[in-house]
Amino acid sequence: MNIIFIRHGDPDYINDSLTAKGRKEAKLLAKRVAKWKNADFYCSPLGRARETAAASLDELGIEPKMLDWLEEFPARIISPETGQRKVSWDLMPAYWTREEAYFDREKWADTELMKTGNVREYFERVKTGIDSLLAEYGYIRHEGFYIHDKKSAVRKNETAVCFCHFAVTTVIMGHMLNVSPAVLVHGFFLPTTSVTILCTEEREKGNAYFRCQCMGDTRHLHDGSEPISRSGYFTDIFQG
Repeated sequence: MNIIFIRHGDPDYINDSLTAKGRKEAKLLAKRVAKWKNADFYCSPLGRARETAAASLDELGIEPKMLDWLEEFPARIISPETGQRKVSWDLMPAYWTREEAYFDREKWADTELMKTGNVREYFERVKTGIDSLLAEYGYIRHEGFYIHDKKSAVRKNETAVCFCHFAVTTVIMGHMLNVSPAVLVHGFFLPTTSVTILCTEEREKGNAYFRCQCMGDTRHLHDGSEPISRSGYFTDIFQG
């Protein structure tokens, strides 16, 4: 099975839509998505993800299924710097790296800082969401891997495409790959309209593990001579 995560185009966060650049990115992405046959499509309910998906799917006559748990990870905590509410996945490196729990796939959500918000609640919602979706394809979560039961599958396509967001993608990947989302969200960057692909390997019959084939790929932007957006990144982007 292939599961593909696509971050929305360059965002206008105030209006929850795309900027002019984001719309251009989405059109370039659409040329790539059009090549993906026999795929099922899913989408976050937020406007910027829906607009990105529409650029790819409207001409194909495909309506993606909306999944609430694909929205940008909404848990908010009390900032240790300001004392104000903020997103839970944007911490200073000197803060989170000094606490070993942030490197653990489960314990990161139960640190004292995360307990100032509803992080565990939303983490469980995302885990339940992705495992329920994968079960429709016959992949049943068992401890840290997935048992492949073809007979239980209700969906026959081998590819699922999710139009969503940066942080929620890292939370989903953390669960699927048994890696702390804190490490992924702070250590990796997913540019706007980037493509991340996870594929199953069955080295033991019936026992499947997802492996990241590519992460944050933007070849469609390169081919269209469109610069990578800095949205969600804090330094210069190397365009080589």
